Amino acid sequence: MTRTRYTPDRGLTTRMVTTMFLIGLLYVVLVGVLLAVLNHAWPIILIVAGGLFIAQFWFSDRIAAFGMGAHEVTPEQAPELHGAVDRICALADMEKPRVAIARSDIPNAFATGRSERTALVCATTGLLRRLEPEELEGVLAHEMSHVAHRDVAVMTIASFLGVLAGLMTRIALYSGLSRSNQNASPAGIVIMLIPLVSAVVYVIGFLLTRLLSRYRELSADRTAALLTGRPSALASALTKVSGQMARIPTEDLRKAEPYNAFFFVPAFSSKESLSRLLSSHPPLEQRLDQLARISEELARP
Repeated sequence: MTRTRYTPDRGLTTRMVTTMFLIGLLYVVLVGVLLAVLNHAWPIILIVAGGLFIAQFWFSDRIAAFGMGAHEVTPEQAPELHGAVDRICALADMEKPRVAIARSDIPNAFATGRSERTALVCATTGLLRRLEPEELEGVLAHEMSHVAHRDVAVMTIASFLGVLAGLMTRIALYSGLSRSNQNASPAGIVIMLIPLVSAVVYVIGFLLTRLLSRYRELSADRTAALLTGRPSALASALTKVSGQMARIPTEDLRKAEPYNAFFFVPAFSSKESLSRLLSSHPPLEQRLDQLARISEELARP
């Protein structure tokens, strides 16, 4: 973790290290299977896999910011937002990230970046219009906690495996590798199993990133509440934003759904038990209960 005044979270660090190890192991297994089966094409496999990894790591944050329509703003253009970020940076003793605004009525915020130097914190116009100053500071402290703990970078890398597994599945299905004349040979049988192996890898990677994502949101809530000393303000922001989501057209929420893992509150969430289990965020009730406990602890003499 970067040396800031954000409370260190050993549980988050342990989960990030474990997730990265397991994701790396899955990545090695997937590439190893491809190299063993398609040994004549190993240079192409290594180039494609390496190129995708580099692209995912270096450009995923820019892609997410571009997809949400984030535009970097100066202190003159958004004095209230910059002022809130400056106060959080002073409290946390951390380098100021780039500040952006996304013109969207969906009340939300997100942070991207591989490190503090490349970090960007963005709030939507819908969020700025609806929140009080203390509530906004709570949300920004939450997002900047992701930057301080570097879990944004971990999530970026972890999500790469799913992209690679999906790509390999498409290659195996549409490149003609599993033609009928290969079915009888051992190599043909193995090649036909590539989509299955890729699907298993994708599912495991998906579950690992979901488990990490849910915990990191609770960690960001906790550290933001302790940093600002106002867990009630963050709880108020959570309640207000979640309630306002119901008034946003479903079509708009669906468009923003792919970026749920980056958001303060998921743009679209289902009330079905299975969907909530696989959600990128913990239930609202769990987040509010945690903040209520922190508020009680801070009130004790």
